[in-house]
Formats: sequence, structure tokens, C-alpha cells
Amino acid sequence: MKRFISTLILVFAFVFGANAQTQKAEQKPASNQAEITFEKLEHDYGNVPQGGDGVTQFKYTNTGKVPLVLSKVRSSCGCTVPSWSKEPLMPGQSASITVKYNTNNVGAINKSVTVESNASNSRVILKIKGQVVKK
Repeated sequence: MKRFISTLILVFAFVFGANAQTQKAEQKPASNQAEITFEKLEHDYGNVPQGGDGVTQFKYTNTGKVPLVLSKVRSSCGCTVPSWSKEPLMPGQSASITVKYNTNNVGAINKSVTVESNASNSRVILKIKGQVVKK
């Protein structure tokens, strides 16, 4: 019985010790990293006429302490084309990602653009939605 209780105490000590270390690591502040902050994460085109303007911009700011670099910006399909600056963005500076949706196809718009960077929030998903209506 003593052996069982000793083993049980050791198991609890190990589990609680590992858990305490995990929580401590998660609470550590991200002091020397870039941080990307978007003004909006979703754009609603509303009703757009077929062949109409499908361009929008997602403005973002580097709210971190080191230069921000967008490594990859990709859309969920070929009908949505993002463009962005490949240059590092210094802390406090702003820029934008331009997204062009092909409005030649009638129907619902529900697409996403995934932004990957060196920021502490390294992956951000932007969304566009709306409806392309026939002329």
C-alpha cells in the first residue's frame, strides 16, 4: 500500500510540475517580435454587378518592436488575387494588402486570404463576402 501511495504521489508531482512549466511558458510576453494588426478582417462587397469593381484593401500596421515581413499571402481560389509589398514594414508603419475578386461569375462571394508573416500572430485569415448579381 505504501508503494502504491508513493507511486501515486510521484505521478501527481510529475503531472502538476509539467503543467506549471507549460503555463509559465505560455504567459511569457512576446517582447521582441513583430505584431500585425488589421483594421478589419472581413470585407463585405454587398451586391456587386457582374463585371463590377471587385477590389478591396486590408490595411495593417506593425504594432510590434521589430520589422514585419509578410512571407506568404495566398487566396482560397484563383478567382481572388492578393497583392502586397515584399519589403519589411518597420514598427509603427502601415501598409495594405490589395485583394481583387473576379466579378465575372454571378453568385455568392465567400473567399479567404491567408496571410503568413514573422509576427507573433503568424497566420491571419482575411475574408471577403458578397453577391455578384447579373447586369
